[in-house]
Amino acid sequence: MSHESISVFDMFKIGVGPSSSHTLGPWRAAGIFLQSLENKNLLSEVTSLEVLLYGSLAKTGIGHGTDIAVQLGLSGDDPVTFDVNNIASKIDDIKSKKKLLLNGMHEIDFDPNEDIEFLYTETLPYHPNALTFLAAFKNGEHLAETYYSIGGGFVKKEGEEDDQGSNVILPFPINDADDLLHWCMKTGFNISEVVMENENTWRPEKQTREGLLKIWDVMAACIYRGCHTPGLLPGGLNVKRRASSLNKKLLADKAYEDFNSWITAIRSGGNNFKYILDWVSCFALAVNEENASFGRVVTAPTNGAAGVIPAVLAYYIIFYADDANDNPGNIEDKIIRFLLTAAEIGSIFKKGATISAAMGGCQAEIGVSSSMAAAALTECLGGTQRQAMMAAEIAMEHHLGMTCDPIGGLVQIPCIERNTMGAIKAITASQLALQSAPDYAKVSLDGVIKTMWDTAMDMNSKYKETADGGLAINIPLSLSEC
Repeated sequence: MSHESISVFDMFKIGVGPSSSHTLGPWRAAGIFLQSLENKNLLSEVTSLEVLLYGSLAKTGIGHGTDIAVQLGLSGDDPVTFDVNNIASKIDDIKSKKKLLLNGMHEIDFDPNEDIEFLYTETLPYHPNALTFLAAFKNGEHLAETYYSIGGGFVKKEGEEDDQGSNVILPFPINDADDLLHWCMKTGFNISEVVMENENTWRPEKQTREGLLKIWDVMAACIYRGCHTPGLLPGGLNVKRRASSLNKKLLADKAYEDFNSWITAIRSGGNNFKYILDWVSCFALAVNEENASFGRVVTAPTNGAAGVIPAVLAYYIIFYADDANDNPGNIEDKIIRFLLTAAEIGSIFKKGATISAAMGGCQAEIGVSSSMAAAALTECLGGTQRQAMMAAEIAMEHHLGMTCDPIGGLVQIPCIERNTMGAIKAITASQLALQSAPDYAKVSLDGVIKTMWDTAMDMNSKYKETADGGLAINIPLSLSEC
């Protein structure tokens, strides 16, 4: 049976907020289009370029920064390394000069107001997130290429087969949760060990470990930055950033100077329920306030849901994983185990349903991230493979039907708070699974994934990241979140 091979680094991508499907995906699509021009030796022949945005990319593109992402991608900038502090100045420069330096080497006339077109009433059949690049050349010929941003920063070019990873033969091919459980039972491995064996097909284990620790470093830096940045979020809703003030309130006058000493200060406050609950919320708020501000985040599995996994992983490291006998290597092992497990659950959702809110509503983002975090936490707390999958099922079961209705098309209300809810649900799902016997479970992980997909297909399109329904039309744009 054929299978789609998805690496942990496909599920966790370092990039820029506020949206994996509306920002990172179009940014990457622009880069792929540039490579297509290069491969055809046409880049230096371009005289003009237009970008057409369809469906959800058009309807919420301004709020998600799709136009900004496309310009940066066409400029040849890398979303992993581009200095987010320079975004505004670079976009202002393109707008004022009406010039675009394609791939940093070939200048063309380009007016974003004219050459990026938002086709609000047009949707292409394959996926709601579609964009087309129209290039004209010196010889009078033209080229059009269409791309789909299918969620989580994944991009598909129109006309290409769904053959991602087809050249990679994994020792443990996995399409669904039953496959994963089969390999766990056959080998005796836990989920993260099965995933690591598969990752070894792509690269040496040392590189995987280093890459995952880099992912955590970016997540941790995002949490820390968000917990120390006050002010209002951009976009016009005047949403006040809350993580910074909550951080100050929880720590009172405790002194610290960097991330590690900050963690020590947090631990010194004890572990009562309210204190821990406040910190989990604070971590999630911090990440998604950074995401809403075009900050550096990790798509996990999307940007709109980027705060859930970092919040739960931080909770685990701070309140569970630390031990007087632990050395840094042991902590690193726990981080790697958590991320490997989370990634595999996310990949199963992508294969069996979707991780795109434009396809499935917010159940596809917050719901999936909560399931990923629940399974990862369960394994790291000593749960069996079946308990980890049970935790993933519980988390998604209680996100089924969640709509995506961002006010003003911005990834702020209700997106930021939903990350705190997703993180808490993940922890609750894990605790339920750890105290339960999977033999008596009535709903399987594969069953809930199928149900999620059926629900997505039945859901009205106005609740799928179009800002045409729900909170998006019932709350005045001038409202500030308290």
